[in-house]
Amino acid sequence: MAHFIDRRLNGKNKSTVNRQRFMRRYNSQIKKAVSDAVNNRSIQDITSGESVSIPTRDISEPIFHQGKGGKRTIVHPGNDQFITGDKINRPPPGSGSGSGGGEASDSGEGNDDFNFQISKDEYLDLLFEDLELPNLQENQFNSIVEMKTRRAGYTSHGNPGNISIIKSLQNSLARRTALAAGKKRKVKALQQQVDELANQDEIEGQFVRELKKEIAELKERISKVPFIDTFDLRYNNFEQYAVPNSQAVMFCLMDVSGSMDQPTKDMAKRFYILLYLFLTRTYKTIEVVYIRHHTQAKEVDEHEFFYSQETGGTIVSSALKLMDKIVTDKFPVNEWNIYAAQASDGDNWADDSPLCRKLLLDKIMPKVRYFSYIEITNRAHQTLWREYEKVAKEYSQFALQHIRQLEDIYPVFRELFKKQAA
Repeated sequence: MAHFIDRRLNGKNKSTVNRQRFMRRYNSQIKKAVSDAVNNRSIQDITSGESVSIPTRDISEPIFHQGKGGKRTIVHPGNDQFITGDKINRPPPGSGSGSGGGEASDSGEGNDDFNFQISKDEYLDLLFEDLELPNLQENQFNSIVEMKTRRAGYTSHGNPGNISIIKSLQNSLARRTALAAGKKRKVKALQQQVDELANQDEIEGQFVRELKKEIAELKERISKVPFIDTFDLRYNNFEQYAVPNSQAVMFCLMDVSGSMDQPTKDMAKRFYILLYLFLTRTYKTIEVVYIRHHTQAKEVDEHEFFYSQETGGTIVSSALKLMDKIVTDKFPVNEWNIYAAQASDGDNWADDSPLCRKLLLDKIMPKVRYFSYIEITNRAHQTLWREYEKVAKEYSQFALQHIRQLEDIYPVFRELFKKQAA
């Protein structure tokens, strides 16, 4: 077998580039591990990094080896069980005789899966890849202007911390070449004459000494050309430019009534934690308004939204009324992109569900860019879902999704906020 050894020195950030290339290559396996981690983690640990396992067969590399070549005659043993074309079923997992919990190798030996750790930032990047707020538009008035910095070439004056070493050395080389190239050519020509006249008579010997003296003077002048000069120094130049950001606000409406048992509330919290992480990581200028409701709705802060134990009956329209009031008071439609996400188990007073539909159709949907409703229940849909289906028929920006178990949360989240075609 032939071995190829790469003895090139590692460049700056080479390990980072290699890691990114590796993650692109095994993107599907890593994304699957991230998706599984969302469902298996506790709410408090949902933002930490993750250990990813990749089967050995998926990371096998091609190798160079000597081919057998030539003509060969091989005698294979016969059998009385199979004929040409038969397919042999793969042995079921765990069919080995060992007492361990893993899968036994069918050949007596094998390799463990490859495990590596991804950071919190890499985990969140994969978690929210290809997601966006639907229908986000640039507002006509009062858009927030954010100043960002970008490279703008080089300048001959600047902060020593911004000095460009490569550009400065390039200028130094160009200057030294321009100042010394002519002298070096002359030295080379004189040295060639000296070599030709080295063994000549006395008169020509005197001429050789004069040539050598001139060569020495030229070399001294070349040596006095400084390696670096203030003229060579260049500094990285940066400039500020304005980036207009459209204002957006997300309303999070969560049912905390008595019909929402603890597992259902935990699933709703998981959904909202994903939504919160997605918004704060993807959009720098976005407001989040939290509304909890039972028979009464109340605007709360982030901590109370996720951790308060308050409960009661169910009147869903109270949350929609409060949202409409807050929009009217604080978020003019011509200045803000308004979004809403509502989570409930679908339980509501029968007389209140038609009122919810009326509030959505008359007051809320004409103002919002997108409204997503998730119903977390294993029961049959009740009046609230049926009334919301009527809203969805009239407004394309109204989305309904059903969550039955923990494993549904992340796929539903991605479905609600996937990037739309241009």
